[in-house]
Amino acid sequence: MTEINIHVMVERITEKIYEQDPSLMERYGDKGKAKCIEDNHHHFKHLETAYELDNSTFFTDYALWLDGILQKFGMKTEHLVDNFTLIIKVLEEQDITDHTKIEVYTDYLNKANDMLKQKAATT
Repeated sequence: MTEINIHVMVERITEKIYEQDPSLMERYGDKGKAKCIEDNHHHFKHLETAYELDNSTFFTDYALWLDGILQKFGMKTEHLVDNFTLIIKVLEEQDITDHTKIEVYTDYLNKANDMLKQKAATT
């Protein structure tokens, strides 16, 4: 494999999320799983845009904004941090020739997680 395949990674991330918390299927069903896939595609779109802009703040701002939205729907910051951590794990599993993009994505995800954890600790 020479390129990042977002679709395959999103499927793998979603699979891992549901493996970690099987009650999600009971609570949200197939509709929730489809929303999880959609949300992870959004995460990658924002990562790609931040990468193209060479601007980590673009992604951390997105993460903080998204966390605020998710909290209004009863989600916890921890869920988003866990999701971003799983993205990092799946990125590290990729067998590609150029790791630059993966390293940058990982850096942006780690920065977002750090900011989310700081925000959660002060609220």
